[in-house]
Amino acid sequence: MKKTTFFLFFILSSFLVSAQNDCTSASTIVANTIYSVGVFDGTPVTSSCFDGNIGNNGEWYTYTPTTDATVTVTTDLPNSAGKDTRIQVYNGSGGCAGLVCIGGDDDSATGFLSTYTFNVTNGTTYYIVFDNYWVNNTNNFDFRLTEAPIVVSPITFTSSTLGATGQYKNCVVDMNNDYLDDIVTVDNNNLNIHYQQAGGGFTTTNIATATADDVPSWSIAAGDFNKDGFNDLLYGGGNGATFVASNATGTAYTVTSNPEYIFSQRSNFVDINNDGHLDAFVCHDVDPNVYYLNNGVDNTLVYNQGGLGDSPTGGNYASSWVDYDNDGDVDLFLAKCNGGGASADARHNEMHRNNGDGTFTDVSIASGLRDPIQTWSSAWGDYDNDGDLDLFVGASSFIDGQHKLMTNNNDGTFTDSTTGTGLDTFTGTSIEHITHDFDNDGFLDLFTADNTIMLNNQDMTFTAIDVGFSVGAVGDLNNDGFLDVYNSNDRIYMNDGNSGHNWVKINTQGVQSNSNGIGARVEVYTANLGMQIRDVITGNGFRHMSSLTTHFGLGSETAITQIIIKWPSGITDTITNPGINQTHNVIEGSTLNVLDFILDNKAIYPNPTTDFIQITDVDLSDVTTLIFDINGRRVYNFKIENNAINVSHLASGTYFLTLQEGNKLLKHQFIKK
Repeated sequence: MKKTTFFLFFILSSFLVSAQNDCTSASTIVANTIYSVGVFDGTPVTSSCFDGNIGNNGEWYTYTPTTDATVTVTTDLPNSAGKDTRIQVYNGSGGCAGLVCIGGDDDSATGFLSTYTFNVTNGTTYYIVFDNYWVNNTNNFDFRLTEAPIVVSPITFTSSTLGATGQYKNCVVDMNNDYLDDIVTVDNNNLNIHYQQAGGGFTTTNIATATADDVPSWSIAAGDFNKDGFNDLLYGGGNGATFVASNATGTAYTVTSNPEYIFSQRSNFVDINNDGHLDAFVCHDVDPNVYYLNNGVDNTLVYNQGGLGDSPTGGNYASSWVDYDNDGDVDLFLAKCNGGGASADARHNEMHRNNGDGTFTDVSIASGLRDPIQTWSSAWGDYDNDGDLDLFVGASSFIDGQHKLMTNNNDGTFTDSTTGTGLDTFTGTSIEHITHDFDNDGFLDLFTADNTIMLNNQDMTFTAIDVGFSVGAVGDLNNDGFLDVYNSNDRIYMNDGNSGHNWVKINTQGVQSNSNGIGARVEVYTANLGMQIRDVITGNGFRHMSSLTTHFGLGSETAITQIIIKWPSGITDTITNPGINQTHNVIEGSTLNVLDFILDNKAIYPNPTTDFIQITDVDLSDVTTLIFDINGRRVYNFKIENNAINVSHLASGTYFLTLQEGNKLLKHQFIKK
């Protein structure tokens, strides 16, 4: 009897509907009913929710709720086992000609099945579309829509289509030096720059370029490597790297396609040797990594290979240049995957410590970060606001381990703190993992797999929020202090923000350091949150380029005690009692009073010198001591001994000694014989 009842129920509640071949003939569905999808023979969507990828055929369904609700559409049902499905959901208020993507899902359920949850409004028509992008035309699976009382998300976004041309849509950065984030889309022979306007919206300029041999099919980075005040671009392609350099007015660009073969993955601009000029680093998937050192004369970038991730079979997927040990210089973390080979050196993540003299030491084992987890990208951030950078190792598959949260012990080592954080039970995998404070509460969140932002609960636990779209390039695209996302499907997701959380943004402009201040440490102090830190970086996650403006949420704080910027040069700027809910544009050294030693009644001797420098009336233990060579490059190989500066190891030549004492900068030239 029980078996008969179940059989009859299944017949009554499972429907194979046939008139769903396009939007206009979409089949109407209701909640709590199982529907079967058979042959894919309908028309596809014209604008995919998934990075522009569209199947050849689609199956269409329409749903109109009778009450506000939180709705879940899932294919994770018994008859769907072993299938590969993909859900896309559109708001149909504008009719079939004006569908607006809400979001969708691909693979967050069992195996390759899909589940997508979203909020609906009473009386609004929604379209649910499946396509055959990953499957043949006879996939034969079931799906069901369920309704639940509406859940108000703590973070929401409103989407719109930009309408950009250009094949590669993964860059948000200020391109005209007005301190507003712009959107850059790329083809092999032009740039489409969508300049953000102060009053809102964008104006678009198409700039023709010479043809790039390698386009940003894998990654893109931005930074001012030619020091003309406008950001340049680095394309990481499947066969090599291309540099796109601005002219002096940012109105035209010169393309340099490099001859070296590189199966590029993550690319970065970074000042590797800290000479004040940006270099370029490119992860190599099948060989040792490569980097281009800026000659500092005419901004020529000179090719180098080896010394920073030397596996002969590569496996180098994402590079992060951050100061993990708080010593003032940038170190290198490599997220690894065995795509380059099964050898251990191609599979284990690597940590390379900057020795401060242009060399690096592999401390992967000593730090506790040599891990075989397959990760295409991992996210560095101070998740517990204790003054050092922690690491979320984001898995791209669970073959060799799951996601890990590694907390910094501030002694060069890390502790696995994953258990109990909510990250240990999160089962989504992705190639993209990034961190930003999306709700402006003063604690960094994680944007990761399955359209999910893991909101930081301020106690080293995280709550999963399905935002309905995948990771993209991040910046403030309407200048309201809340971070927005530009996704590769050409959609802008504007953060709806909240009324209770304040913010501050900082633009860093280097003088002695590189133009963007890339590699600087920015600290923000408030009464209740204490200290927050960010490193200025280029290249975030695996593929995208996000804003170079440093953003901090302040929660309910109504004042900032101070902002401290520690520049790559070693100079420190301190801004006392800066305003909140505004952007501060800081030029390196602008808070300092620059004096000559002689004007300050101090003398340097002997000069010239062979071994030591003495300075009258200066306690060297209380000041920041910097030495620069004649080309402006910071020199590290000296020591403070008995209140004197040991320069015996410096090569002969002319140098500049700089001492920072509070907000006073004392400078003097000396000669090493």
